[in-house]
Amino acid sequence: MECTVRWHEGMSFVAETGSGHLVCMDGAPDAGGRNLAPRPMEMLLAGTGGCTAFDIVLILKRGRHEVSGCEVKLQADRAEMDPKVFTRINMHFVVTGKNLKPEVVERAVKLSAEKYCSASIMLGQTAEITHSFEVLEPQAT
Repeated sequence: MECTVRWHEGMSFVAETGSGHLVCMDGAPDAGGRNLAPRPMEMLLAGTGGCTAFDIVLILKRGRHEVSGCEVKLQADRAEMDPKVFTRINMHFVVTGKNLKPEVVERAVKLSAEKYCSASIMLGQTAEITHSFEVLEPQAT
């Protein structure tokens, strides 16, 4: 895996991923940024959410469960002193699917947290990570 990050102007940066995608990042105004894009640490948190949601959807689909939606809301605290690492992350999953059993979703969340999500497992070295979830039936159309 590779990535190139280039300084653009002010405190904004553009990352080009090995798969050829561009992602912009910017700093807060008090640090010289213009608040035009997510902060790098927000990208790290978002990437972790994407990694674990990906796992959960894949696990449920492979188990032939009728999953139709997956959302993860992340809340994180950071250390007050540099290097302001994440110290606590809560992930709350809202999984939608027809006849999805809570124990099946709980198993998928646990597998992601303990075995598959390299991002959250890595962040778990500095942060206490907690998980919660709810299961919803799809809305009738």
